[in-house]
Amino acid sequence: MEILLTSLKLGLTSFGGPVAHLGYFKDEYVDKKKWLDDKTYADIIALCQFLPGPASSQVGIAIGMLRGGFLGGFVSWFGFTIPSVLVLVLFALAYQSFTLGGAAWIVSLKIVAVAVVAHAVIGLGKKLTPDRPRIAIAIAAALIMLLFPSAIVQISIIAGAALLGYFMFSKQGKTDVKSFSVSVTKKQGLISLSVLGLLLVILPILSQTLSNSYITIFDIFFRVGSIVFGGGHVVLPLLEQELVPIGLLTGDDFLAGYGMAQAVPGPLFTFAGYLGTMISGITGAVVATIAIFLPSFLLIVAALPFLSELRKRSSFQGILTGVNASVVGILLAAFYNPVFTTSINNGAHFGLALLLFALLHFWKLPAWMIVIIGIVAGEGIAYFFDFV
Repeated sequence: MEILLTSLKLGLTSFGGPVAHLGYFKDEYVDKKKWLDDKTYADIIALCQFLPGPASSQVGIAIGMLRGGFLGGFVSWFGFTIPSVLVLVLFALAYQSFTLGGAAWIVSLKIVAVAVVAHAVIGLGKKLTPDRPRIAIAIAAALIMLLFPSAIVQISIIAGAALLGYFMFSKQGKTDVKSFSVSVTKKQGLISLSVLGLLLVILPILSQTLSNSYITIFDIFFRVGSIVFGGGHVVLPLLEQELVPIGLLTGDDFLAGYGMAQAVPGPLFTFAGYLGTMISGITGAVVATIAIFLPSFLLIVAALPFLSELRKRSSFQGILTGVNASVVGILLAAFYNPVFTTSINNGAHFGLALLLFALLHFWKLPAWMIVIIGIVAGEGIAYFFDFV
């Protein structure tokens, strides 16, 4: 119960994205509760940076598992995630019921997405592409995605970048990586990894043969949750390529929910709750949310007993260096299409996007405040200009 209440408190108050989430976690779990020390917390963060999926959610799951075993990990995730899922599901229901697509504030939410993704591209670029070789990988990834936009191409880009990283950056690996100790056994880790691999093989087959909408939703969101490197914003292009081209929802509907997701606390992956609701109601929301977060559980269990040794290997570090650089390019391509092309239709739209980006990037306002300012400003502009 203590794990649930603590994580629920964090789920209701943790605004500001994954970096801010880690700050909230340290304050609550390390400084106040003293469930773990600073070194263990730093090691857990390092572990999660090496895995695909939402890093802050995985840190919370790992801490919950250290505190209360597998059940503790689930409870920790549930408390941190469920508040924003509920808000986004309610937003999706309202969006559908009241035909909000043409409202000025919905247009504003899409413009908010422009500012937020632009900020994310720059932030990730500074961190993950600090030199010319990695910049080259990012640009190549962006060009390929812009010319051949598809989910399969995106996965191929990530795989190719991993191979390049192995050959280009393995010799640059750090040798002073700290060791990591945890109670999960290697047998449990192998079982978890086997389940992950089995689902990645079986789900697409079931989706194709059974033509069941819920299996299709589970397959899409599980696959995306298994391969997203670089944090929540990188989930945007993957999900867009999976959902919009096959007509499960429109680009406008997609970006309206993405904009709203910036205004809620908790992990950005809860965007899946909105998308699932738009596709297939509340049941779709449950299926999508479970599917996109399940790989995080399986990967944490699989990685905990092995990662201490693996992190020390320069070849593994090189692979991740290449993958991270490609993530920047993929996100850059997504910034142009669908984010910019479907959100900016006139000078007023671009002006608002520029204002919101400046407030977010230079004045360092939190993302939830950018959402509020964007909606209020959009409503104001709509009185004087052709905004919608």
